This record gives sequence, structure tokens and C-alpha cells, in this order.
Amino acid sequence: MTGAGFVEAVGWTLLNFTWQGALIACETALHLVLLRNASPQSRYAVACTGLLLCLLWPLASLWMRLSGGSAADGGVALMLVGAGAGSPADLGWSGVLGMNLAWIVGAWALCALLLALRMVAGLLWVKRAAAHEARDPAWQVRLDRLAAQFGLRRQVRLRIVANLSSPVTAGWWRPVVLVPASLVTTMPAHLLEALLAHELAHIRRHDYLVNLIQNAIEALLFYHPAVWWLSRRIRAERELIADQLAAGQLGEPRRLALALSELEKLQFSTTRLAQAANGGDLMSRIKQLVRPESQSLNWKAALPVIGFALAALAGCAQQQPAKVQQDATAMNMGPMKIHAKVIETDAVADFNSCPRPVYPAVALQNKVEGTVSLGFLIGANGRVLDTTLRESSGDASLDQAARIALAKCSFKPATVNGTPIDRWTDVKYVWAAH
Repeated sequence: MTGAGFVEAVGWTLLNFTWQGALIACETALHLVLLRNASPQSRYAVACTGLLLCLLWPLASLWMRLSGGSAADGGVALMLVGAGAGSPADLGWSGVLGMNLAWIVGAWALCALLLALRMVAGLLWVKRAAAHEARDPAWQVRLDRLAAQFGLRRQVRLRIVANLSSPVTAGWWRPVVLVPASLVTTMPAHLLEALLAHELAHIRRHDYLVNLIQNAIEALLFYHPAVWWLSRRIRAERELIADQLAAGQLGEPRRLALALSELEKLQFSTTRLAQAANGGDLMSRIKQLVRPESQSLNWKAALPVIGFALAALAGCAQQQPAKVQQDATAMNMGPMKIHAKVIETDAVADFNSCPRPVYPAVALQNKVEGTVSLGFLIGANGRVLDTTLRESSGDASLDQAARIALAKCSFKPATVNGTPIDRWTDVKYVWAAH
């Protein structure tokens, strides 16, 4: 795979995810609406599945492109639909995007790198706070007692931090709870203990690891609103689950609700690299603790479904088939008609330009036969840019001999309206030991 081919594969994967992500979000939103009165654990599982699919679908598409599968055709989305192949304006959106894939991939890589560095900086800040911030022996004893009630065997460290406004949980193997100094001095002890119970619920559920995966997905797919919407739903449901678990251990849901009410008066923390007690909608969390109510279906609940459905349809409409062959199409514009003709040809090998594949001696001696199917990426200059094995003959030596020999052939490049383009083409070679 050449560098240009890799960039092209990544670029089309990113662009195709615009409609794929919208489709995933639409399906997830529909399930969340149906589960609006179910347990937060059920909604949490659905939202996590949706976000995971947002990562797996483009990864699978990229793998298929890089391995030369059906999604790897360089022209899957770059189909010319205008009245010629001259200027970018004639190419439609797919053509314009295809001509700027290098810039698109470069901008995506730069933004993803910056978000990754921001994530690393946050992790380093948490590590430094856990190592150097002040300790409070009295509150450490309280936290140890609570941790024992939650069945946590690993020690949970407690640190007092000056520049926080909400307790924050970080770490998995050596978990730590960072508590704002303002809460230690101003909040009643029994209310702060309730907030600590909420943080221990996150530790018991290993939410820190899930949150790290969320941040990684957000960094990679930052450009898609569906990813941020799904992450926001995951965090909201996660907080409700932690509230339920903490309230069950405390035996006093109203105490946790009162602690959250007091916390609402403080400035919200913006960190997302750790679990904070002020995550989600505090008022809705308080209502769920004090007076749980069933949610009725209204038009606002349908907005995410409708919005993502329209985005998915718009993205699918931009997709072009791998090969389009039209004699002519006509567009009516008042009294005028503009006829557009798109003619494509496939790459054709000139087998007289290269030596015939040499039968491997061992395979010939053993009379090994078979048919190998190879894929060749033919450049606009007629030369082979990359090769891939589509279907093996059953013998690796036959496959390799055919690949090496046929890669030396010259090809007549594929064309669109007479313009040579890069495109994959398949070649089969039959080995017969006579």
C-alpha cells in the first residue's frame, strides 16, 4: 500500500463515517426513547454500544480498504456526475472532497493529535495531584470505611486539591479521589461523605476505564456530533447509576440529593478525564433520588431521532456506486436541458509487456495447480502502485510468483470521460502443470 493509497483510504473512511455515525446515532436514539422509563443501566448499555459501533464501523471499513476488499475501490465515492471532468465544480461534492483528501486527512490528524495531547496533559495533572497534593488523615479514615462498605479491596487514596469545585475520581489500579479544599471546610461532613460514596460507586464500576475509552473515541472522531451526543448520554446515565449505588449503600437517598443540591451552588468543574460528582444534569439527578417519575413521550424526545435520520439520509444520498456507466442523463432547467455523459473504462493489462510467470520448481514437480486472483492498483500512468491477494490458489509459492511477474506488466489505466485515474482492477492467473 502506497502512502497516497493509505491517505485515500483514511480520507474516505472519515468522510463515510459522517453518514455512518448519523445512522448509528439514529438507531441509538430510537432505542433510548423506547427505554426512557427503563433502568439507567439499560440505557447506559445501549449508549455504550452505540459509541463502540462508532469506532468499530470505520475501523472495519478502513481495514477493508487497506486489504483491497470491496470497500477499497479508490473510486467508490469519487464518481464524476457533472458534464465533464474539467473543473472541481463539475465533480459534485464527492469529486471536490476526493481531490482534497490529503488536506482533509492532514487537518483531521492535527486536530486528533491536539485532543490526544490535551488528554495526556489531563492525565499527567491527575497523576501529579495524586502524588503531591495534601492529605487529610481524618477524611482518609472515613473514605476507607466507606470503601469497605462498597467491597473495595484496593486502597482508595484521598487528596485535598485547592483548584477544584467537585470531587473527582481517577485511576483504576491505584484509584484516588481528589476533593476540593472548599468542600472540606464549608460542606457539612455527612453531605461530603455522601459525595464520596458517589465517587466510590464509580470506582467499584471501573467507570474510569470506560471514560478513558470515551475520551480516545472523542479524540479520533471529534468532528462528528453523534460521538459527542452519545458520550454525553453515557456520562449522564453513568451518574444516575452511581447515584443509585451510592444511595443504596448510604441508605439515605435524600442525603445524597441534598449534597448534590449544595454542590450545584459551586462552580462546575470542566475536567472530563476523571469522574466528577457534578456530572450530568444535577437537577434531574436530584429528582430521581427524591421522587423518581416516569417520563412521558413528547416531541422533544423525537428530535435526536429525526435529526440524525435526516443526516444519515443526506450522507447516503452522496454515496456513489463503485462503477457508474450511463449513456446520458438530462437535467431540466426551465427551457434548457443540460446533458451529462459519464463514461468509464477499467484498467486493462498488456501481458505482452511482461514475462510470463515462472512455475515454482517444487510446485511443478508436485504438479500443484490452481487459480490465483490478484488485485492491482493501477495508477493514471499505467503502472502498478500496489497489489493485494484476492483469492489464493491454495499454494503460497504460486501466489507469490504470479504477483511478482504480473506486477511488472504495463496497464492501460482506467478512465473517466477519457481522463486516466487510479483504480483497482482484478487479474486471475491459472496455473496448470502439463
